[in-house]
Amino acid sequence: MDTVSLKGTPGGKAAELLAFIYGDRAGEASSLVEAVLARRLPGLERSGRLRAGRTGARAFTEKDALLISYGDMVAPLAAAGNGQSSLARLGDFIDRRMAGLFTYLHLLPFFPYSSDDGFSVMDYREVDPALGTWGDIEALGKTRSLAFDLVCNHASVQGTWFTSFKAGRKPFDRFFITRPLDYDASSVLRPRTHPLITPVELDDGRTVGVWTTFSADQADLDFSEPAVFAEFLDIVLGYAERGAGLLRLDAIAYLWKEDGTSCAHLPRTHAIVKLLRALIDSVGLDMVLLTETNVPHEENMSYFGSGDEAAMVYNFSLPPLVLHAFATGDAKPLSDWAAALRVPAGLLNFLASHDGIGVTPARGLIADFDRTIEAVKQRGGLVSYKAAPTGPAPYELNISWADAVSRPEADDDERSRALIASYAVACAMDGVPALYFPSIAGSRSWCDGPARLGYNRAINRERPRLDELEASLADPASMRSRSLAGLSSLLRERARRPSFAPAAARVAHPASGPVFIVERGTGNDAVLVLINCSPFQAAATIPAAWERTARAFDPVNGRAVQLPPSHGFVTLGAYDVRWLERRK
Repeated sequence: MDTVSLKGTPGGKAAELLAFIYGDRAGEASSLVEAVLARRLPGLERSGRLRAGRTGARAFTEKDALLISYGDMVAPLAAAGNGQSSLARLGDFIDRRMAGLFTYLHLLPFFPYSSDDGFSVMDYREVDPALGTWGDIEALGKTRSLAFDLVCNHASVQGTWFTSFKAGRKPFDRFFITRPLDYDASSVLRPRTHPLITPVELDDGRTVGVWTTFSADQADLDFSEPAVFAEFLDIVLGYAERGAGLLRLDAIAYLWKEDGTSCAHLPRTHAIVKLLRALIDSVGLDMVLLTETNVPHEENMSYFGSGDEAAMVYNFSLPPLVLHAFATGDAKPLSDWAAALRVPAGLLNFLASHDGIGVTPARGLIADFDRTIEAVKQRGGLVSYKAAPTGPAPYELNISWADAVSRPEADDDERSRALIASYAVACAMDGVPALYFPSIAGSRSWCDGPARLGYNRAINRERPRLDELEASLADPASMRSRSLAGLSSLLRERARRPSFAPAAARVAHPASGPVFIVERGTGNDAVLVLINCSPFQAAATIPAAWERTARAFDPVNGRAVQLPPSHGFVTLGAYDVRWLERRK
């Protein structure tokens, strides 16, 4: 494959997008992109990753679920380890303890890095030797699909690209965004509180101001330079050849900068996502684009475009809504939102992740979210802030999910039941459920982490030792054992029911106090989901059509239960999860 023409993409889509993004430099950009495709496509063909007619719009099913994990989430028995790489140890643990639960494994950044637990990348094409090798990555992909991060907004100031930038070496001398040190950033939407412009001394002695959205160690890349997009396209296709079937576009909302604007969700940011999607579709690459935009709901949904942008987005409003329901016992905001939700494509229904619980996505959905913030503080959580016109404002809540959704005085039984019930909400919504490793492993907040590592997010990033994990899981009464058993049953039972397919119908019924009620599917396959979001017994009103035609099932324990309706009401115990199914 010696030459590739972008005019061959459907409707000339890629060429049109390049013209919009790069204007009079579109020809240069097109040549760079075509060269990357010509270089990379033969290898992708040999690896079987290309198929004519395939697009980035994956048809997910009820059997799909995603596990989010760092490569070293399972620490070795001793500091020296046993010769097994961190990635191999993780794979062994998943195969033994979570077999068959997840069709996707999202490996958080596994590259050499300088800070931010992997998100300050020093070399995009190498695996951190402390984690393992590309062989370890490829081995993990033999029995499941893999999701990789594309950390494209910024790169490490200690990495190879930035070192070349400071030395003035081409093309890296134009890879990073610079502005005057006294740049007026008042219109820029900020997710952090540190100064936006960081002074950097170049090798020739000059000092320039470098745009640093997230930290002084992370310099923002300049996508107005065609060479930057071409470089990342080469990286993306390399990841695909290594087995990536899902690509998470990290912090994509801030990618394109224009002076005098908010520098968030700009038209050319959307155009770059569309360009990447058009190129993926044009060559039949087996890869789904997932955008990570921790913003209010409508802005988040905008990354679906018109079906020509991301194939999946994070359901960022779900975590604060579920947290609020469990922290206050009020499921109404969650139910109201679910009733109004319209999903044009795939949602990734997550609750916890390596980051904190976003506050911004709750805007306009929860009137009294301050109550929830206070509850999180009382449960040992921390609050991280962003810069706002009126001063620092809450940006995210840092706490383990198990502690966030349960009372401080809860014992392991109550806390694990709260954890499982909260994930029953995520499993009931249309989309693909995603579980963070510490959640399914029943981890509590690592309270020493923030002081030890210097950042709030460490509270939910502890790497437990393998022997500690196994000892706890061997005790059926432990928090870890209860959590893993209940969540495993929930995922397996969900996978057996087509009513939970992402495309299946969803009807959210009015909440009954703390009880969230949603109906999935239609006809004899329909399921009515009832989840008590409180530690107290609660009565729920059920639709009349379900009163005498349903049988009750407990997906947490995998068995039928007696739940006789009485005059349109059912009673649920603390954190009970019940699925009502048509009698057959």
